[in-house]
Amino acid sequence: MPEQVALDWTPAGLIAGVDEAGRGPLAGPVFAAAVILDDLQPIQGLADSKALSAGRRARLYDEIRAKALCCCIAQATTEEIDRLNILRATMLAMQRAVHGLRLKPALVQVDGNRLPVLPMAAEAIVKGDARVPAISAASILAKVSRDLFCEEMHRSHPQYGFATHKGYGTAEHLEALRAHGPSPWHRRSFAPVRALVAEPSGAASA
Repeated sequence: MPEQVALDWTPAGLIAGVDEAGRGPLAGPVFAAAVILDDLQPIQGLADSKALSAGRRARLYDEIRAKALCCCIAQATTEEIDRLNILRATMLAMQRAVHGLRLKPALVQVDGNRLPVLPMAAEAIVKGDARVPAISAASILAKVSRDLFCEEMHRSHPQYGFATHKGYGTAEHLEALRAHGPSPWHRRSFAPVRALVAEPSGAASA
């Protein structure tokens, strides 16, 4: 019987990239994505999602989902963010994304300087979304998914302008918060929302 040779594309050698989107906004879930790219189907133009136009992100989102060996997009809810805090909720979303992969990676590379608790080897890479293609792909999936979710939030609560500011604390958003009070999507543990909720004369919840 000929000697068996382990090939690079076997599950034992797979590497997943992980990134998140939505830690800073005042409303909505935090999203995370995990991606294992296929070396045989390279994707041109991968970069930090923040450096790409919305149209380019959308095109790459479709290409990543079509060409990656596997990927998973997960989230931690607004309620989990308020209960756990944003850092722990982000780690939870990352864990869910990795555990949701159809193939188990041997190594997980995470953007930033903190790691979720995982059952496999993992490394944190500062500015990984600009340096590691799989992390770039994960940043794009997470960003586009969260932006789509913000459009859903806008349809249910158009008075806040979620489709425009994506939940970030812009002047427009803060003005809407003062006028209408927090929506069910707002993170009440975040200072601008918490301060408004604490005001005795604040607007009623939408």
